[in-house]
Amino acid sequence: MEFIIETDRLFLRKLEIEDFRFVITLLNSPGWLKYIGDRGVKNEAQAISYLQNGPVKSYSDYGFGLYKVEEKISGLPIGFCGLLKRDTLKHPDLGFALLPEFMGRGYAFEAANACLDFAKANLGIPILQAIALPDNTSSIRLLKKLGFHYQRPFQNLEGEELALFELQF
Repeated sequence: MEFIIETDRLFLRKLEIEDFRFVITLLNSPGWLKYIGDRGVKNEAQAISYLQNGPVKSYSDYGFGLYKVEEKISGLPIGFCGLLKRDTLKHPDLGFALLPEFMGRGYAFEAANACLDFAKANLGIPILQAIALPDNTSSIRLLKKLGFHYQRPFQNLEGEELALFELQF
């Protein structure tokens, strides 16, 4: 599969059904469960459904979605980064998550910054949003480093209080 975005150390590619094993691993990693939530993806059928109804559907519906982040040197998948269109937000939002063993190496910033460039240059998106749990200090620090500004508290459909950030190009 060809990559959508390339950085110095990473490839970002569209997720495919064949990525179901990686999806199970990432969606059940400690950081995902703590800061994003349990999506009930524990087996192959659930992972395939997640892919079909999430990222793959988003590519066809909106022309963007979450992408698989791969380390260039090893070829290993290390996380997701991309854009989501949520019914609860006015603008597309930036999402990212890495496996724990790849955190703290600057990969999230590298992938997210490349997604911002892609959103602006290739998709013509003028405003991006992002949401994070108020205690997810590493994600909030990253959003601020990327140029996002805190807007207000935001309650998701599950009634969870999040922090809403926005970036205008």
